[in-house]
Amino acid sequence: MQKHVTILAVLHIAYSGIVLIGAAIAFIAIVGGGLLSGDAQAIGITAGVGILVSLILLVVAAPGLIGGFGLLNKKSWARILVLIIGCINLLSFPVGTALGIYSIWVLVQPETKFIFSSSY
Repeated sequence: MQKHVTILAVLHIAYSGIVLIGAAIAFIAIVGGGLLSGDAQAIGITAGVGILVSLILLVVAAPGLIGGFGLLNKKSWARILVLIIGCINLLSFPVGTALGIYSIWVLVQPETKFIFSSSY
């Protein structure tokens, strides 16, 4: 089960990394579109929207990164955090659903609970 926990951690870090890349692309595309227009009002609006969209994506990605690194370091709080993230990911079809199912399956196993118990 140790191997599954490591794989799960890497998958959560990678999935969150993809969301962070999306945040960067969204920021560049939205703000860049405003800059290309040359209109001061459009630049102001697109800058605000670009920053807002990027911040939302950063907030969405942060728990997955934190949880993934916590799993790699065998932190007991990370098991609970990733279990919650896995349940939320079930709504993100198809990749998030697959990751959510795998997360729940790995983290509810008795061997995994033992790995993250304080006596381990």
